[in-house]
Amino acid sequence: MGTTTRDAEQLSACCTPLAVEAISADDAATLAAKFKALGDPTRVRLLSIVASTDAAEACVCDLTEPVGLSQPTVSHHLKVLVDAGLLTRSKRGIWSYYALVPGALDDLASTLKL
Repeated sequence: MGTTTRDAEQLSACCTPLAVEAISADDAATLAAKFKALGDPTRVRLLSIVASTDAAEACVCDLTEPVGLSQPTVSHHLKVLVDAGLLTRSKRGIWSYYALVPGALDDLASTLKL
């Protein structure tokens, strides 16, 4: 019972590497933190709201009502997104404004393309 050409082709196709090279440990940790931040539906929604604004930024005061949560809870979720490198935060008076990190969503999308 030798290996046929067809068996060899199937084995080769099955074991073809999906990427040119494996991700480094540091890059894997960074990527995992971003996906972990997006593991909460409220944070996905907040990111979507910020991304879809005309000004490409949103005040925390404008984000509480759409998600139906208190300002401290929304601020916590936004902090997680900032810490993950998905949003930036700028302070203007007593309010904080959040904007997408340029290219952050493109970077996530490109890791999903194999």
